[in-house]
Amino acid sequence: MDRAPSAQPAPADLVVEELPPADWGAHPRTLADVLPWIGATLLDPGAATEGMPHLAASTVVLLMVDGLGDRLLQRHADDAPTLARLRAATLRAGFPSTTATSITSLTTGAPCGVHGIIGYAFRPDDDSRTRGTPRLLNALRWTMDSSGGPSALVTYPPNLVAPLAGALAGLADAGVEISYVMPGEFRGTGLTQVAFRATGRYWPANSSDSVLDGVVNTLVRRSKRPRFVYAYLSDLDAAGHRYGPGSPEWLGALRTVDRLVADIASSLPADASLAVTGDHGMLAAGRRIDLDVEDALTAGVAMIAGEPRVRHLYTEDGARDDVLAAWAQVVGDDDARTATREQVLDEGWFGHAVPPRIASRIGDIVAVGQGTTVLVRSEAEPSEAKMIGHHGAWTADEQLVPLLVASG
Repeated sequence: MDRAPSAQPAPADLVVEELPPADWGAHPRTLADVLPWIGATLLDPGAATEGMPHLAASTVVLLMVDGLGDRLLQRHADDAPTLARLRAATLRAGFPSTTATSITSLTTGAPCGVHGIIGYAFRPDDDSRTRGTPRLLNALRWTMDSSGGPSALVTYPPNLVAPLAGALAGLADAGVEISYVMPGEFRGTGLTQVAFRATGRYWPANSSDSVLDGVVNTLVRRSKRPRFVYAYLSDLDAAGHRYGPGSPEWLGALRTVDRLVADIASSLPADASLAVTGDHGMLAAGRRIDLDVEDALTAGVAMIAGEPRVRHLYTEDGARDDVLAAWAQVVGDDDARTATREQVLDEGWFGHAVPPRIASRIGDIVAVGQGTTVLVRSEAEPSEAKMIGHHGAWTADEQLVPLLVASG
C-alpha cells in the first residue's frame, strides 16, 4: 500500500472537522439555494430570502471561483482582504463536494440526488445510454472510462443523463437576460449542456483579466430586462490541485482572485450587485491508499468510479459483502467510511427522496476518505493520483464555501 506523503502536507495545526451529509447543523443553506435567491431578487425587487444576505438589484453578477473554500478564506484572510470584507454567509457545497456536481446543483437549484450528476465519475443508469454496454462517465470532461477517454456525448447524451432544466432555465423563461463569461472551450461540452440550459450571450474568458473584461463589457450594455451574468475562474482550483491549498502558488492565485473581485465590485453600476462563491473547498492529501496496487481492495469489484476522496465501487454479482469485509480489514474506519447503497440512501448522503433511476447510479458500496486520506489509482488515474490538493468528501474544508456580496 502506497503511503507516500504529499509534497505540500496539511498544516500541522489543521483540525479536520467532519460534516456528515445528513446533518446540516449551522449551515443549512447550500449552493442549490443561490439561483433561487438571485431569481427572487431579479423578479421581485426587494424580496428577501430567509437565511441569505439581502440583495437588491436589477442586474446580478455571480462569480464562481473554482476551489474557493470558506475555511481556506478565513485561514488566509490577510492575503484576500476584499474577499474577507465582503464575506456575508457560509454555504455547504453539498455531497460530493466536486465541480461537476456543485455547478449542476447551483444552476438547477437541486441536490444531485435530483439532477443526477452524482459525482466526478459514475456509472449512469441504462436509460441514459444509447449504445453498448454500461461504461463509466466522467461527468466533468464528459468522457468515457477516464478523464482522457473517448467522448461520451453520443453514448451518454447530456439530456438523457440529466434532463432537469432547473433554476437557470427558469430565470430565462421569466424574461431575465442571461450572459456567460467562461472559457471558450466549455461551450458545447456535455457538462455545459447539462448545467447551462438557458440561451445567452457568451464571452470567452480564460484568465482573471479576460473575466474582468467580459463582465465590464457586459455591464456597460443597457438592457430593459433584469440581467444575470455568470462568470467563472478556475485558477485557484488548479493551483490547489497542483501545489496544495495554502502553498505560495495557491496564495498567489488567491491574491489574483481578490484583485479581480475588487475590480468587478468597483465597476458595478448603481443598479447591479456582485455575488461570489465557490463550488467546493480543498485540503492537502495525507495518507494515500493506492487501489491499483492493493489487490484485496479490488477483488470482486467490476468498476471503480468517483475520485480520490469519494469512491463508488460497483461490485460483481454476489461479491458485495466480501468487498465490504476486505475494506474493513485493510483500510478501516479511520481512513475511509464505507457504506452500502441502501445505507447511503437511508442516511441521505445524496439528498432525500432520490428516485430509483438516479439511486441506481450510486455504487454498490461508497467509500469516503476520512481525515485527509485519499483513495488514489496510480494506473487508471495517473494525473489525479499525483494531485496534492483534493476535495469531494464532507470535511468542513471541502464542504463549506463562502458567499460574498457587493453592490454598486
